Amino acid sequence: MINAPRPRIVNRALLLFFVSPVGAAMSLYLLLSVVPLYAISAGAGGIEAGLATGALMFSTVAGELATPRLVARFGYRLAYAAGLVLLGAPALALTASASTTAILAVCVVRGLGFGIAAVVGSAGVASLVPHERRGEGLGLYGVVVGVPSVVALPLGVWLAGHVGYPPVFVAGTVAALAGVAVMPSLPGRQPNPDKPIGILAGLRTPTLLRPAIVFSATTMAAGVVVTFLPLAVTRVSGNLAALALLAQAAAATLTRWWAGRHGDRHGPAGLLMPGVLAAAVGMLALIMTDSPAAVLVEMVVFGAGFGITQNATLTMMFDRVPTSGYGTASALWNLAYDAGLGLGAAGFGLLAAQTGYAAAFALTAALVLAALAPAWHDRAAEQSAA
Repeated sequence: MINAPRPRIVNRALLLFFVSPVGAAMSLYLLLSVVPLYAISAGAGGIEAGLATGALMFSTVAGELATPRLVARFGYRLAYAAGLVLLGAPALALTASASTTAILAVCVVRGLGFGIAAVVGSAGVASLVPHERRGEGLGLYGVVVGVPSVVALPLGVWLAGHVGYPPVFVAGTVAALAGVAVMPSLPGRQPNPDKPIGILAGLRTPTLLRPAIVFSATTMAAGVVVTFLPLAVTRVSGNLAALALLAQAAAATLTRWWAGRHGDRHGPAGLLMPGVLAAAVGMLALIMTDSPAAVLVEMVVFGAGFGITQNATLTMMFDRVPTSGYGTASALWNLAYDAGLGLGAAGFGLLAAQTGYAAAFALTAALVLAALAPAWHDRAAEQSAA
């Protein structure tokens, strides 16, 4: 028996669409560290600078919550275009005013835009790639949006120091608005016989809630890593934190793509427990921060687990809804990501103040390990339903 050739994953529509998430990510990360610096340069204090990032992330969550309804009403094309405009255009206002009020207002509007773009981005990929290669398509999307975060974050700070703040704000605007030009590659509003799934309905759906809970546990650990690893290893080497974070990001990006390819062939559910276990082991091993080599290995292991759970959970959630539910599945996954990062960083800070870093890393690993319970239950439920 001759096997049918696998459908192509990369096509013109997908390549054109990738312009939009790359532009959105570049716009976000170019300004992410620059805006707090801009506020401080204008005389604001650390509290105001922190509020700028806090306002951005809070409104991002609000944008994610609203996106499924926007997609159901207007379609992917108009919703994404609105998100890109809200993300990019307000940055120009920063060239005219450095007041705290103006900065916070810009951050709120940009956060709404990024929340919309983040949700429509992964949902758009799911709608553009063949179903049998969805995991690999989402893994490729992870690589596409991951590279700008590595490049644009330090680039924005460097540009602000060498050419000033206004060019960075203009660059952030141009990067986001460039994606509007390729909106015809996305489907507009189309009639769908399936009733759209709302956020509350999604939260009441166990097949969506279980992967979201598992993913949120690993993202909490990721929030701990990006926030506190540099503080935990400063006594060992000044460059160790940067190398470790780079190793973690690279491992997560590569395994997110690999998990997609593997999941398309064997099913993504089987990757969930190994991914959680790898993330927990990598986190637990951080109690050994005195050895640079150990820290680098630990971050590779944690990054691999994080990348696997990223792809597996997202693919599973898309597989479990009709096309009318793609927006909700993407919104729930992005909410798990953002909420996990924030709660992980905030909770670890309070915990480490009482226990020290080693014990706090161990307790965080235990929290990640607890996610094996919903992962196992999900696997068992899927096998019994088959």
